[in-house]
Amino acid sequence: MGFGWKGLDVAGPVVPPAEYARYCTYLVARYGAGPVVFLVGGDGSGYEPPVAAGGAAVHTWDCYGHPTGIHYRPHADFCAHQDAEWLDFQWCQTGHSGEHMPERVADMWRNNPIKAIANGEPTYENMTTMGHAAGWWQGSEAWVNLCAGATMGVVYGAGSLWQWRLHPDEPGQEAFFVAPGCGWREALDFEGSRYVGMLGKILASYPLTDAVPDWQVTLGRRGLRRGDAFFLCYSEAGGPLMIVSDTVPRPYRIYDPRTGDMVASGSRDPGDLFIPAPAGMPLVFICMQSFPA
Repeated sequence: MGFGWKGLDVAGPVVPPAEYARYCTYLVARYGAGPVVFLVGGDGSGYEPPVAAGGAAVHTWDCYGHPTGIHYRPHADFCAHQDAEWLDFQWCQTGHSGEHMPERVADMWRNNPIKAIANGEPTYENMTTMGHAAGWWQGSEAWVNLCAGATMGVVYGAGSLWQWRLHPDEPGQEAFFVAPGCGWREALDFEGSRYVGMLGKILASYPLTDAVPDWQVTLGRRGLRRGDAFFLCYSEAGGPLMIVSDTVPRPYRIYDPRTGDMVASGSRDPGDLFIPAPAGMPLVFICMQSFPA
């Protein structure tokens, strides 16, 4: 299932469903005792006949109950088998053009019944051309996807790394998909991965479970909210944050998402609408009544 490495064809969409289910059962037997996520469909529509058979097989045989879901091609509807018992998550893909498309995540978030969601394939860093979707592009992409509802997590990829290019001159690789002059080892040092990883470090002790997108308690900024207990806002350009709801906790912390450093903290006075913050830099605001140590 998915995209053929070095341009080769893949078997998943065309093998008989029973054979695909048998193969998925083998994958559970081989890898199911480890910390895994099962993608029973990848880079397709999700409606290929083997997908449902594979999902049901994983659900039947995986006694550990690992997350099982579908990863889609960029032009899919991202909701195949939404009501299936075996489906735990949906992963959209926003292609390789270097554009932020959080509306794809937001569209999945509105689907019922509720499933976990993420953008499973943003643009690969430095793919095709050095500088393409590079550096802070990757960090901003992660935060906007999160605030669109991707609380399952954020995903990062780099040219020459996803296909494990052995060295910069390995033959047979498509120039469109690789980072010029780079093998997998060089790709490990690309700048953007650090910013994506910083999201997890900043939020490690915060309660994201059941947080939902909310732009109504600020003056339209991107945000995630968990009832009256937790609110997160990502501001691409920083500056003071206007709060328009009394339900947002007054204590706050402000982080630089590029470094993970906390740049300010405090508490708004009753009736004070603004959290002061420097402008001209990306910022993450977190408001909680009681912060973790």
